[in-house]
Amino acid sequence: MEIEKYTLQSIRQQLIDNYLQAKAIIQDILSYRGSIKELEALNEAGRAKLSALRKNIDRLNDWARDTGDPALSKEVDIQREQFSKVLQAFRKANVTSMLEIEKANREELMAITGESDLRQRHTSTIHNRGSLVTQENNVTEKMLAISRHLSETTQKSAITLETLVASSQDVQATREELQNTAGTISQSGKLLKKYGRRECTDKILLFFAFAFFLACVFYIVQKRLF
Repeated sequence: MEIEKYTLQSIRQQLIDNYLQAKAIIQDILSYRGSIKELEALNEAGRAKLSALRKNIDRLNDWARDTGDPALSKEVDIQREQFSKVLQAFRKANVTSMLEIEKANREELMAITGESDLRQRHTSTIHNRGSLVTQENNVTEKMLAISRHLSETTQKSAITLETLVASSQDVQATREELQNTAGTISQSGKLLKKYGRRECTDKILLFFAFAFFLACVFYIVQKRLF
C-alpha cells in the first residue's frame, strides 16, 4: 500500500512539474523574435512536454479505473480540462510568435528596399556607376536571403499548424470519450434504481405471502383444536 501511495504521489508530482515546464516554454515562445529554426526547437520541447503530460494523465486514469475511486476519476477529468487549456495556449503562442516574426521580416525587407532607393539616387548624383553596381548586388543578395527566409517561415508555419490541428483532434477525441463514459454511468445509475425498486416490491410481496401463510396455518390449527 505504501508503494501504491508513493507511485500515485510521483505521478501527481510529474504532472505539476510538466505543467510548469510547459507554461515556461509557452512564455518563451510568446517572447521569442528570432529565427524560425530556433522557434521550431522551442516547439519540439513544448510538444515533448505535452506528450509527457498526456502520458501522466493516462497513468492517473489507469489508477482511477483499477481502484474504482470516484475522487481519482474526478481528478482525471480536471487534469484533462487543464491539459486542453495548456494545449490551446501553446497553439496560440506559436501562431502569435510566427506572425510577429513574419511581420519583422517584411519590415526588414521594406527597409532594405528603401535603403536601396536612397543609395541609387545618391549614386546617380555622383555618377559612380561602379559603386552603384556593388550596392545593387548587395541589396539583391539581402533580398534573396530574406525571401528564402520568408519561404522557410511559411513552410515551418504550415508544419506547426498541422501538428497543432492533430493535437486538437486528440483533445476532441478525449472529450467525446468522456461524454460516452458519462452516458454509460448515467444509464447504469438508472438501471440500479430500477432494480432497487423491484427488490423493494419483491420484499413487500414476500411479506404478504408469508403473512397469508401464517393466517392459513393459524386457521387450520384453530379448526382442529376447537
